[in-house]
Amino acid sequence: MDENEHRHHNHNHHQHDDMANDHSKMTHDHSQRGEHEHGAGGGHSHHDHHAHMVADFRKRFWISLILTIPILLLSPMIQRFLGLGTVMQFPGYAFVLWAFSTAVFFYGGWPFLKGLVDELKKATPGMMTLIALAISVAYFYSSFVVFGLSGKFFFWELATLIDIMLVGHWIEMKSIMGASRALEELAKLMPSDAHKVMPDGSVADVPLDQLKSGDHVLVKPGEKIPADGVVVDGESSVNEAMLTGESMPVHKTAGKPVIGGAINGEGSITIEVQRTGKDSFLSQVIDLVREAQASKSKTQDLANRAAFWLTIIAIAGGAVTLFVWLAIMHKDFAFALERTVTVMVITCPHALGLAVPLVVAVSTAISARNGLLIRNRTAFEAARNIQAIIFDKTGTLTEGKFGVTDTVLLDGKLKEKELLAYAASVEAHSEHPIAQGIVDSANESWDVKDFKAIPGKGAHGVVKGKKVMVVSPGYLRENNLKVNNSKIDELHAQGKTVVYVLIDNKVMGAIALADIIRPESKEAVKRLKEMGIRTMMLTGDNKQVAKWVADELGLDEYFAEVLPHEKAARLKEVQARGLTVAMTGDGVNDAPALAQADVGIAIGAGTDVAVETADIVLVRSNPLDVFAIIGLAKATYKKMVQNLVWATGYNAFAIPLAAGVLYKLGILLSPAAGAVLMSLSTVIVAINARFLKIEK
Repeated sequence: MDENEHRHHNHNHHQHDDMANDHSKMTHDHSQRGEHEHGAGGGHSHHDHHAHMVADFRKRFWISLILTIPILLLSPMIQRFLGLGTVMQFPGYAFVLWAFSTAVFFYGGWPFLKGLVDELKKATPGMMTLIALAISVAYFYSSFVVFGLSGKFFFWELATLIDIMLVGHWIEMKSIMGASRALEELAKLMPSDAHKVMPDGSVADVPLDQLKSGDHVLVKPGEKIPADGVVVDGESSVNEAMLTGESMPVHKTAGKPVIGGAINGEGSITIEVQRTGKDSFLSQVIDLVREAQASKSKTQDLANRAAFWLTIIAIAGGAVTLFVWLAIMHKDFAFALERTVTVMVITCPHALGLAVPLVVAVSTAISARNGLLIRNRTAFEAARNIQAIIFDKTGTLTEGKFGVTDTVLLDGKLKEKELLAYAASVEAHSEHPIAQGIVDSANESWDVKDFKAIPGKGAHGVVKGKKVMVVSPGYLRENNLKVNNSKIDELHAQGKTVVYVLIDNKVMGAIALADIIRPESKEAVKRLKEMGIRTMMLTGDNKQVAKWVADELGLDEYFAEVLPHEKAARLKEVQARGLTVAMTGDGVNDAPALAQADVGIAIGAGTDVAVETADIVLVRSNPLDVFAIIGLAKATYKKMVQNLVWATGYNAFAIPLAAGVLYKLGILLSPAAGAVLMSLSTVIVAINARFLKIEK
């Protein structure tokens, strides 16, 4: 019994691995169907359905695990392993063992038995068929032995197999809910209510669904704008970076449009609502994410295709073996069934099942050490074929915050450090992003007196007894202060924000600010180009800013002033050239493009929406980590192919032996011997997977 139990334990363990592999494919397909249902308005109910399935697997696992304890204690091999001898083998213990095993088989194994029925109804037998077949053969054969058939039973292997499969499916089912969460995160950008201005001039808080076109809404500093509209009163700067990709806060005055979900800056504004609900900008972004996810192709890896045929071979091989030994060789049923069980054990896609999941497990561990989070295995494997990488600018190639890039001295009396220190002293009292950028870039600052903001133009104060002003070009124009400097003209041409520093009403210098380029970006672009991969950039920023960044980094192409609904279209255009395209971004506005790309890569510091929509997340927000992705994807695929070739060759040799083709020569494999061969094949596959490393 011990030998057989050991053999069946191996069979069960590897059967689970192979099945878990197929379940990824199954859940991926299920997820794709889910997005179609979302698009049809069934998103909420579909999300609830997935949540119910996760809870169901979790409940079945814990109950089955509890029932497994007495099964283990009643199994002779486990008793001896624990040093209990045969103290638990009381008269009739086998029937008690059978009763507990029956409960685990029908309750814990129910999802797989049901999956078998569903696959057969669709005439597409797959991995669920193999799972159900494996546990059914083990259970019914063992049951026959309990009730008098000459043979061996494998109840503890059956129970632990079901437990492992349940916990594996429980974990994997959680991943299906990712697309739903992405849409939920998008919806969270909107506030829950709005400050509606009533006809009598009073303000009342109302739910968003009560807003309609023409209503006036007050938006206070720091609040989210509740709907698309136009400013009718007030002045402020609005952060639209998470919606349009525009890195710089946009100055808004009467007549300027605003987008629902954007964050208001330092001033209060009143807007007239123009679009709400399904017509809003954010809702359109959500729809684009749904469409891009729903249209993403569904592919099967080599293991899934091979496993389908192995399923057919396993079923046919078992049936033929049973028939030959009974009808042609005239052997007794116990002998024939044992040959059939051996075929089922040895045909179970043990090494084939491990060929992909074990490599994936190893690559996942390696990726974690390299700051990568793989969310979609199929897309990750496709990364080995990347021919073009499209980067979002803000927050990906750049840090997403303003910083000083240039200083221009217009008077020889000051040094650059002093110019920055004077400017930072005044700007330290302002919360504007430009002011913060100057403060962060200065090494020192001094006390300021009589600070005062100049609305829309800058600020001034007294520093070290001198009147210091930090103002916009508009202030100079209004006060007829002219500055002729080719370097400043060049900075303006690059789309950078330029402010001037005046000391005692004399223009002493200029400070240029822009979204700071990440130090790693230039090296990342250089290495990608050396690998023959085209580098491109998508941004909502203007052409001058985009050109400056592209020139600084040496990009092959750039697309400027691209709105969210255009980003996915640009991805499609590049894909239409026949290129395998990866998209790297972090903002909500990147979500449709991340979903449309062959490989979507999200910056970890970005929004949860981008992360949920992406296939891979760069935890360290480092563009250089793209190399780890490509190198690991190449190495992973190579190991998968090696393992699949071995596993296929093994089955071609082992199955005929298990069926007994060499019986007349005195060579007959028992189930235990079959398990030994299966284990050897598994060890080879496992060792090969452990040699996986990133190729750089």
